[in-house]
Amino acid sequence: MRKQRKSVISIYVVILISVLFISGCAKQEVSSGVPTLIWWQIGNGITVNDAESIKKISDYTEEKIGVRFEIKQAGWGDAAQRFQTIVNSGEYFDIMFTDKDQYNKLVNIGAFADITDSLPAESPLLWNYIPELLWTGAKINERIYAVPTYKDSSKTMYYVWDHAYVQKYDIDISKTSFADLDTAFRKIKAGEGQRFYPFILAKGENTFIVDDYDSLAANLPPIGVKLDDETRTVVNLFEQEDVLEKLRYLHLWFKDGIINPDANVAENVPKYRTFFMVQGWSGVGPSLAISAGIEQYDMVQAFGPSYSTDSIQGSLNAVSSNSRYKNEALRLLELVNMDRKFRDMLIYGLEGTHFTYVTEDIVHRNVTDWSLINYQLGTYFNMSVPDDMPEGYWDEVRQLNEDAVPSVMIGFVMDIEPVQIELTNCRTVWEKYQYDIRTGAADPDVVVPLLISELKINGFDKIIAEAQRQVDAHYE
Repeated sequence: MRKQRKSVISIYVVILISVLFISGCAKQEVSSGVPTLIWWQIGNGITVNDAESIKKISDYTEEKIGVRFEIKQAGWGDAAQRFQTIVNSGEYFDIMFTDKDQYNKLVNIGAFADITDSLPAESPLLWNYIPELLWTGAKINERIYAVPTYKDSSKTMYYVWDHAYVQKYDIDISKTSFADLDTAFRKIKAGEGQRFYPFILAKGENTFIVDDYDSLAANLPPIGVKLDDETRTVVNLFEQEDVLEKLRYLHLWFKDGIINPDANVAENVPKYRTFFMVQGWSGVGPSLAISAGIEQYDMVQAFGPSYSTDSIQGSLNAVSSNSRYKNEALRLLELVNMDRKFRDMLIYGLEGTHFTYVTEDIVHRNVTDWSLINYQLGTYFNMSVPDDMPEGYWDEVRQLNEDAVPSVMIGFVMDIEPVQIELTNCRTVWEKYQYDIRTGAADPDVVVPLLISELKINGFDKIIAEAQRQVDAHYE
């Protein structure tokens, strides 16, 4: 009995100590008067040195808007699962990077705060700076749950060729159909030999198969509407002849040794490739060449520019619905986008340590291994240009945005709740087949019918019908 009474007393003591500790922490936070916002991003992890530098950068935000911040990173391979776990477990955060693959889903489960009404009041400069089209593209059910990153927000896709091979084999890179690529690849293959792969791929890469379709933010690649289809007909993309034609070329290249034989399982690609496909702008060519260790890459515009919900939702920062500092979070995001000094520090590091100013808007990078990833942070148009990049580097990106043709579906985001189970099941089916299909490892005339059959078994027709119903209602 005494032992039991001692155990009970011990438990009460532990609880009392815990309460006092938590109370003390709360008092410390209140007494300091400066909240520290937790901002989740994706990356390879913040180094110890960079974490210390971010603390010093927080001195600047404390001075400017009265808040500090801490950045945490989830790994590239498991970020989606990590963010889902953070939300499901109730782990505290204030801001989270998100994109088209996660945004709709996380909004649907209540992870992010509705900032539609607070944006103009708390962040008026940000509200007026980001173009209205981007705010429209960030909406779900006519409400805004994240700040879109104003950068290459339209989509322009490029073929990237090693200039030396273009010259060596007299390749006309202005011709951009898959049939034209086939001719060029075969020239290179014949000249370089059996063990040379002109088109090296990793399993997760975009090979431009479905980029002229709007996915409706359903996060299910087989569903979409053609960007310029005024009838707004929701289709199965893998029943469309233009998509199938590209898939057949990919399989032919895989079979004939133009694509590397491990493409469907490869996690990474080598630094140098003779040819690859990328979203971007022509001005990135010099930096790509430097990274690859060659003299010159030729950038050839193959698609776009176009605006779609997908392209706009490619980079967003959302405020947690559980954040204690929602307004402060909005003010921090405004500072990222509107204050050049802060924006420069986020991407280049500490002035004098990681970079130095050459002029008021040109910087020299002293190091190139800074932990933060540019496209997740804020606008490209209010940051300084590195001195190893062409003058007016961001002007081309801005012009591409201005020239972009909007999708007929801009402003529409599918409400996934009515078909949540079917979407989950169909995503599992897609995961089973996607890498073999996207890299050409599978014969599309054999595998695509199997994919479609399994999708239908798992409710794909119901998803298509529900998407079409919502589209028709939205545009009636």
